[in-house]
Amino acid sequence: MVFLLIIAIAVAAAMLLQQRSSPDSSRPLEQVLPVWKIEQGCLLSKSGDITIAFEVSLPEIFSLSDAEYEALHQAWLKAIKVLPAGSVLHKQDWFEQSAYRAAFAEGGDNFLLRSSDRFFNERPYLAHTCYLMITLRPGGLKPASSAFSNLLRRNLAAPAAVPDKQMQALLNPVGQFRRILSDSGLVRLEQLSEEALAGTSSKTGLLERYLFLSPQQVVPVLNDIRFKPDFAIGENRCQLYTLADAEDLPSGCSPAIGYDKYSTDKTRFPIGFAAPAGLLLPVNHIYNQFLVIGDGPKTLKRMESKRRRLQSLSAYSRENTIGRDATAAFLNEAIGQSRLPIRAHFNLLCWTRDEKELKELRNLTASALSRMNAVAHLETQGTPQLWWAGLPGNEGELPENESFDTFAEQASCFLNMETAYRSSNSPFGLRLGDRLTGVPLHVDISDEPMKKGITTNRNKVVVGGSGSGKSMFMNHMLHSYVQQGAHCVVVDVGHSYQGLCRLLDGYYFTYSEESPIRFNPFYIATGEMLDTEKKESIKTLLVALWKQNDESFRRSEYVAISNALQSYYQHLAENSRLFPCFDTFYEFLQAHFTKELETDGVKDRDFDIRNFLYVLCPFYKGGEFDYLLNATENLDVMQQPFIVFELDNVKDHPILFPVITLIIMELFISKMRKLKGIRKVIVIEEAWKAIARSGMAEFMKYLYKTVRKYFGEAITVTQEIDDIISSPIIKEAIINNADCKILLDLKKFQNKFDQIQAVLGMTDKGRQQVLSVNKANDPNYIYRELYIDLGNQLMKVYRFEPSVEEYYAYSTEQTEKLKVQEYTERCGGDIKKALRMLALETSSH
Repeated sequence: MVFLLIIAIAVAAAMLLQQRSSPDSSRPLEQVLPVWKIEQGCLLSKSGDITIAFEVSLPEIFSLSDAEYEALHQAWLKAIKVLPAGSVLHKQDWFEQSAYRAAFAEGGDNFLLRSSDRFFNERPYLAHTCYLMITLRPGGLKPASSAFSNLLRRNLAAPAAVPDKQMQALLNPVGQFRRILSDSGLVRLEQLSEEALAGTSSKTGLLERYLFLSPQQVVPVLNDIRFKPDFAIGENRCQLYTLADAEDLPSGCSPAIGYDKYSTDKTRFPIGFAAPAGLLLPVNHIYNQFLVIGDGPKTLKRMESKRRRLQSLSAYSRENTIGRDATAAFLNEAIGQSRLPIRAHFNLLCWTRDEKELKELRNLTASALSRMNAVAHLETQGTPQLWWAGLPGNEGELPENESFDTFAEQASCFLNMETAYRSSNSPFGLRLGDRLTGVPLHVDISDEPMKKGITTNRNKVVVGGSGSGKSMFMNHMLHSYVQQGAHCVVVDVGHSYQGLCRLLDGYYFTYSEESPIRFNPFYIATGEMLDTEKKESIKTLLVALWKQNDESFRRSEYVAISNALQSYYQHLAENSRLFPCFDTFYEFLQAHFTKELETDGVKDRDFDIRNFLYVLCPFYKGGEFDYLLNATENLDVMQQPFIVFELDNVKDHPILFPVITLIIMELFISKMRKLKGIRKVIVIEEAWKAIARSGMAEFMKYLYKTVRKYFGEAITVTQEIDDIISSPIIKEAIINNADCKILLDLKKFQNKFDQIQAVLGMTDKGRQQVLSVNKANDPNYIYRELYIDLGNQLMKVYRFEPSVEEYYAYSTEQTEKLKVQEYTERCGGDIKKALRMLALETSSH
């Protein structure tokens, strides 16, 4: 048992609460504080009320469909109906203006992460916490009113004890209430501890936060509370807006309403009915929601008496006639549809430190409530009593005259249903932004979804039109992966990863006349040996160089090539001065292996060595392609975490492209099988079309079906919508085996989106979200939005907003790439220094 001998009793003289009726007098807070003590985790009041408090985790805003809002509404409704008569449900949502605090981790080599930390540091956002208090009042107490609030009493005497029977009368239904909401899968409740309620010497509790409007997780600060001449708590100028009068309420309500900013002429984007009073109201505020569960039969009896009274007076006033009809309709609905009649009250407590901002605060609040079709009523007379009733543990003192009769179905529509985006707790992921404010989030779209059973593989397909930010996002994702220990192989067309490769000191294989592309599949790093897999990959390459697709390949030829490779590597071991490459292999065949075949009596019909040497002659020194298989640099590809194969200039070459594709396949399959415990990623950009044409479609199918078993993921990136609609490779090999779909701006394709939706297997909820991408971007920031679908279960839109350094590092604009190259040369080849210089110059303009 923790006794609350009033909060900060030692400094009670400093805490003054002015009475509404006597603005010149003041009283010590401990004389009127209604909270008596905490027992069994419950707040006990001096009036005998018992309150149990929870912190509530709500779904993230912009992430629910109409059907999910309806399911959430039904869950709240079912939970409310198990509460006993005489109980008060008080949902209190705190929205406080805050600023992002970057971690600025020391050490490490993540240059771009530090630049991103600097870029987002102090980014403003609205922090949201939600609390739920359920209060049970003892029987026999008169309903509170504005005239008889316990705020106006001189002293409150604590009861001797609270009966265990009354405690159980609350705890049992609250347990059912909690289970019903938790089973919905959309809401999670966690009971607040004694410290969370009462606070400690170093951290504010919920009671102190409410009384003094103190920020969360800070040392308690004591403030004066006054209501005359203006409502203020410390330096905070406060205003209280109420929804308690039937004239101010909307004519209708529903679990969700359309959000015009993200809707199109073909789709309606849903948000919660009360969302305008929540995260969409960008001021410091508390949204209080009170539902008073009364005695149903007694309420109906009271309403029936009211109807008869209005009936008798209806001849004297049209207002009485209208009131009679409304009361009769209420009774008919309550009885005919088995509705639960309750009393409800909703209010917004808004505050600001700057008195000059009060006018803007009023405008924003009025605008927010108007989006609910409600009228903002600025409370003046009843402010102290309503504010006092919002104190956790004092819900029973909500003035009855400040509430209105309604049904639980309608009242629960006014509950705030959403919270801000949350970061993942997974150690792996990438940085994306909250859609509403851009605040950085840690998002895991690979491991966590698999652990939770949302997806069955890590494969991804990325779709975005030209200029949608697709390449910049992919650069960011791969940079994040490499920084977390992954090995990435990229097959690209268009030089999208040149800057990132230089930043990561990776291998960049590309073809030009001055510097043709070079590999060395024969090279084996020191300490390694020729294993079966390496041998098989070289044999496959040699056969591809020798035979056309329509030529047959005999078993004897396969054995001969296998023997040749075995003998060649024995020869290398005996002659350490020889460098493993195609040239030395070719010379070995000419000088040594030909004699071995003669000694063994191998006939030309079994293996025609002369034909083999003749066909492979162009790849030997002096030949047309002598550069291709004789590289002497960038050899340790197995240990290089970032490798880019740029195929733009060879994608249509009949000789080079198939050979290069085989080398890429061999490299990634070797990484996939040999690098145990390391994440392997292969990204196939627009080159997938060329690969499919070259007969490598089976390789892509194999990748997408097999890579999961080796802690890997395959990612295909495309920008042509027609490719998605028409290509069987995309549909069968990629989409069906990619549980993560990332879509960027596709609004210009909305007229043929039905086909895209069908091919991608996208739900109507996904369609709504995809077509909302980039529809209402904040003009104060430069960013692109992207839609992520995980297993057709989790769908969400995020921001990707790069820092200036990231922008230049990832940019695919030729002028900007040339600028980075120029600055890098100025900085002696140091690209990080060049990016810093560019960022400084850009920010100074």
